[in-house]
Amino acid sequence: MSNLFSRIVAVIGAFMILLRRWGKTDEMPAVGGAPHIPEANAQSIPTLKMPTAYGWKNGHTPTAAPGLVVNAYATDLIHPRWIEVLPNQDVLVAEAIPTPWAVKSAFEYAQLSTMRRAAAVGKSANRITLFRDPNNTGIGEERHVFIDRQNQPFGMALVNDVFYVGNTDGIVAFEYQTGANQLSGEGRRICDFKPGGHWTRSLILNADKTKLYAGVGSDTNIADNGMEAEQGRAAIHEIDLATGEQRLFATGLRNPVGTAFEPNTQTLWTVVNERDGLGDEVPPDYLTSVVDGGFYGWPFCYWGQTVDDRVPQDPEMVAKAIKPDYALGGHTASLGLCWLPAGTLKGFDTDGMVIGQHGSWNRSQLSGYKVIFVPFENGQPSGPHRDILWGFLSDDEKRSYGRPVGVAVGPDSSLLVADDVGNVLWRVRSE
Repeated sequence: MSNLFSRIVAVIGAFMILLRRWGKTDEMPAVGGAPHIPEANAQSIPTLKMPTAYGWKNGHTPTAAPGLVVNAYATDLIHPRWIEVLPNQDVLVAEAIPTPWAVKSAFEYAQLSTMRRAAAVGKSANRITLFRDPNNTGIGEERHVFIDRQNQPFGMALVNDVFYVGNTDGIVAFEYQTGANQLSGEGRRICDFKPGGHWTRSLILNADKTKLYAGVGSDTNIADNGMEAEQGRAAIHEIDLATGEQRLFATGLRNPVGTAFEPNTQTLWTVVNERDGLGDEVPPDYLTSVVDGGFYGWPFCYWGQTVDDRVPQDPEMVAKAIKPDYALGGHTASLGLCWLPAGTLKGFDTDGMVIGQHGSWNRSQLSGYKVIFVPFENGQPSGPHRDILWGFLSDDEKRSYGRPVGVAVGPDSSLLVADDVGNVLWRVRSE
């Protein structure tokens, strides 16, 4: 397609954003346990708006909450997405990114062009890098390629002398020795996933490390190619590591990325990216507990039994859809998730969940682009969220200095944040 055509599509997209702003008042963010969710407004031309990737320059860093400081633990990465901290405090970072696809429409062409400008698509590094801080300086001074030549690696998990990698097309197991700088060999494939669509494959172990849970997002927005094409997707899988048996643990989760266990109840929680094309705040992304056998609505409905009229309906499935626990706002792209024990960071004196909000690309006013904390009490969210780290987006929404993704509690009571546009691993700690 020509450069002129690309400009025409961009102008049309900008005009549609203006029309939507003129046609409604500002909507309050749909957040919390009882959010106000506006009526759906199906869009014939989806909103398309992303800032240009700019990066961090001249000592510029994100802004941390009062009582906290932030520094670059590691730099010069290639789209760092996910973090795993090993028992010996080695820090592993998965570097991967969505790759370009064959466009089928003018909108897909505009979408791909916009994502290129925003550094949200490109050539994937397909590797995991290991960092160590042998002198306790707060910087990963020692660096090794832990493993490369993977297929969009994301989730990671260690069980004794076996290291698991969640590639987009399946989980691979490698032999591991404590303190190893790198893995060797081809590994042993323990299960397969359909690649394409939502590509990330997060991994988390249960408390006794006998079962592995993997988040697999949908192939399309609302099962656009039919439900058969979505088999095994929009779900969290459970893999029994002793027998190799694999089953669907929970379904109807459009794109469950980050997962974490609430340690007091050992309940599994996830953050989910909801569907597009219904408005700025419709429906909200969410944080929810996940029950064995639970169905959470996608693609038939959202936030409980709110039906999506664009989808051929199944009343039986709608009737059993579970309402999520905590709304995170529309299209925040909440990806990262980890449990933060009380007192890990100054000023955060209750237990809770940390969420890395990658940021929107499909609403008239951008959302996300920060790291937040949701307090918990008695195993449930207990109040409004608080910001931990922000400043990833310019005030005029034209530049993104970075975009937070994975989060993990790091060495020395710190919080690590993967920034896949800034190509930095940030370290947040108390003053």
